[in-house]
Amino acid sequence: MGSTGEQGAEVQQRSYWRWSKQDFLPEESFQSWGNYKYALSQTHFRFMDRLISRSHDGNEICELRKQSENDMKRCLTWWDLTWFGFGAVIGAGIFVLTGQEAHKHAGPAIVLSYVASGVSAMLSVFCYTEFAIEIPVAGGSFAYLRIELGDFAAFITAGNILLESIVGGAAVSRAWTSYFATLLNREPNSLRIHTNLREGYNLLDPIAVAVLATAATIASISTRKTSVLNWIASAINTIVILFVIIAGFAHADASNLKPFLPFGSEGIFKAAAVVYFAYGGFDNIATMAEETKNPSRDIPIGLLGSMSMITIIYCLMALSLCVMQPYTDIDPNAAYSVAFQRVGMKWAKYLVALGALKGMTTVLLVGALGNARYTTHIARAHMIPPWFALVHPKTGTPIHANLLIVLASALIAFFSGLDILSALLSLSTLFVFMMMAVALLVRRYYVREITPRKNLLMLVIFLLIIIASSAGISAYWGLKPNGWVGYVITVPLWFLGTLGISVLLPQQRTPKTWGVPLVPWLPSLSIATNIFLMGSLGYQAFVRFGICTLVMLVYYFFFGLHATYDMAHQQHGPGPLKDNDEDTIGKAEP
Repeated sequence: MGSTGEQGAEVQQRSYWRWSKQDFLPEESFQSWGNYKYALSQTHFRFMDRLISRSHDGNEICELRKQSENDMKRCLTWWDLTWFGFGAVIGAGIFVLTGQEAHKHAGPAIVLSYVASGVSAMLSVFCYTEFAIEIPVAGGSFAYLRIELGDFAAFITAGNILLESIVGGAAVSRAWTSYFATLLNREPNSLRIHTNLREGYNLLDPIAVAVLATAATIASISTRKTSVLNWIASAINTIVILFVIIAGFAHADASNLKPFLPFGSEGIFKAAAVVYFAYGGFDNIATMAEETKNPSRDIPIGLLGSMSMITIIYCLMALSLCVMQPYTDIDPNAAYSVAFQRVGMKWAKYLVALGALKGMTTVLLVGALGNARYTTHIARAHMIPPWFALVHPKTGTPIHANLLIVLASALIAFFSGLDILSALLSLSTLFVFMMMAVALLVRRYYVREITPRKNLLMLVIFLLIIIASSAGISAYWGLKPNGWVGYVITVPLWFLGTLGISVLLPQQRTPKTWGVPLVPWLPSLSIATNIFLMGSLGYQAFVRFGICTLVMLVYYFFFGLHATYDMAHQQHGPGPLKDNDEDTIGKAEP
């Protein structure tokens, strides 16, 4: 394992486990209190610089990787990525959410909810695939948005990614404990330590901590070995899922599908907004592009192939549940277990618990890989201390980044209940996916120093029309789900915004290997569907999202802004930002 760039032998001689201030705060702004006070006084100027500065492909692919000192090992193929897709996406969600939403919101039409959310997820997969092929780095959506939408937009995305990584890992590990208890024929909370702390934080979960630590350790030892373990666990989980589908149809009664739409079309989309999260995790595959042997071939096969099969599997599982019993009899807490019990297969509940347990195990494994790579690239850009960007010279894995995520997740998982954690996971995923679709349109229709400013202005206007009309559609659906007047205004606006890009703006960039088809229509539809699903989550989700964003901004203005500014201008001494000319937006800066 060689080091990258010019650092050579000097880097190789430095210990990986070092703890000096320079490893955490090497930027000029943090070398003394005087420097820091000066940096704070320049906050406005630095923010305007970072707001309009954009990175470029070469910087993300080559220059920033030097911050890790050692390269990650290219050891993955399309086969690995396909099974990583299964491992990352198919967890406990399909077993839990299907019964819950079929009983409360959709009835047998839960199948259509999975189709709707699957189409929306696939649109996002298209965007991720094109970016991952063009920019094969560990940063995933953070790197892509940094190039197309700028430093500040990338930071907001980075904050949401880290929030998802930490809270998501904690939530899955808590659920792992519950299912493990079920497998032992015990109550879900029987393996937790009961205390007198505040409700929601009074059930301590050391097993969740141990599971998180185990997954992070495996992911830190070897990416290749993690892939093999994931393949084995995912194969077992697939066998369980096939059993559920076949056994369900073997005990089918078509009369259970009537009425098919007991809650109307509103119920379909309410359920779709919830079951969408059963598709979450595929973005982790894009972060492994840096370790993929042939990204242009392997990533499309791995991402698109796995998600296509997962969508079909989810629809078949949902249908098998609904044909076994009427939707009114579905147990929202243990749908498949109770359904099999009622058809005389009581023993099958243990198989369902085993499948869910295996699914959550692979979600944690792939999550440990993907989240650490997100964190590594965020640290390469100095949004967080660059110590977390270091790659171990022997294992070729970012152990420091793994430590950050697992320690934070373990602390939360030990104390916090699953309902508390689920409440924090609402908008982040959909927000990031929506931003990715916007970034793809910017990439196709704007190239710095080539695209005329008039075309750039038109692109911005059309994007604002698409986003605003999509928000209008979502808001009107929430206020008057059976109305139609609002759609007469909002839907044509969305159509005209997309048509304007298609007809009036020439594409400035052609994908080298594989690209999203039907641009700008599919990315624009992705924006609309993600915003629509965001609007289906309720105002409390937006309140929590706003609070988290506020916390992120406080961190950004006191640390992240100054670290990234120094990183971008490290060739200059500290000083006020000089006036930029009209071409500033086209600068290629880290």
